[in-house]
Amino acid sequence: MTQATRAIVHRAVVAALSVVVLGVFGLTSARAAQPENGDLVVVPVRQHFYMIVGDGENIGVQVGDDGVVVVNAGTAAGADGLIATVKKLSPQPIRYVFDTSADPDVVGGNAPVAAAGETLFSPPKGPGAEIFGSANVIAQLAEVNGYPSSGWPTDTYLASETLRTFYLNDEPIIVRHASAADSDSFVLFRRSDVVMAGDVLDMTRFPFINAADGGTIDREIAALNDLLQIAVPPSPLIYSYNGTEVVPAHGRLCDQWEVVDYRDMVVIIRDTVAGMMSRHMTLDQIEAADPAKAYEPRFGSTTGPWTTNMFVAAIYHSLQAAKARKK
Repeated sequence: MTQATRAIVHRAVVAALSVVVLGVFGLTSARAAQPENGDLVVVPVRQHFYMIVGDGENIGVQVGDDGVVVVNAGTAAGADGLIATVKKLSPQPIRYVFDTSADPDVVGGNAPVAAAGETLFSPPKGPGAEIFGSANVIAQLAEVNGYPSSGWPTDTYLASETLRTFYLNDEPIIVRHASAADSDSFVLFRRSDVVMAGDVLDMTRFPFINAADGGTIDREIAALNDLLQIAVPPSPLIYSYNGTEVVPAHGRLCDQWEVVDYRDMVVIIRDTVAGMMSRHMTLDQIEAADPAKAYEPRFGSTTGPWTTNMFVAAIYHSLQAAKARKK
């Protein structure tokens, strides 16, 4: 039996045993939602790490004696609820807010959430918690009418730096540039073995290709490959190790195997569209051929801000632009 086969068997056995154990003892899965503060849901991920769902993108919260680290500040409208929920998790002040992108449901709450915190620096760089993200986050927020400058990152890194490291609550924290777009970042909590994947991974839809932020289908695939290098798979031999917990932009927690499946799906659809383009099919013809059909029941949509046809069109234009650059 190959290692890959053992891994598949292990996953099936663990899933079956989990169903039995939960059924017998009436226990709640570690991935199940625990209602908190109205529509917000708190999901315990590790001993000192939580995922908060219900206010924009999934939010990560690390707690400890040094204070609280928040990854993604949610929406402006949900900031008060988020702050109240964080205070229930820890009495310590918020020290850092990390932005995984410049999306409104990531940075909308930056200003109030940071203002509710307290910096570790002495003398402080400014009031409240530090806000950290890619330098391109500031560039994008500066163009948003009405967005307060108090919500801009107070410290940044350039994509050319690749990563920046921190150490809080007895844990190394690594913020690493994600290839998908200029403002995208991964945030890895190394001791907890949790990574915030941001928009690179979305378990509710096909990945969003943000052309305005430099996003392309090939950069998305490169970012998923970067994520796979950060995340460690569950061990098929050591049953007590469940692997790295991967927190997507939306949807449930994932493991490394599920990121592999997601990456493979994106590659298959990209290559299918590329094959149709090589036969000189137009975008309308490609959309009519439905190259993402096999994955539509899980990730597709015909309505909303990001439809299947939008995803296919983004792939088409990405490949078209890449071909033009080669000429």
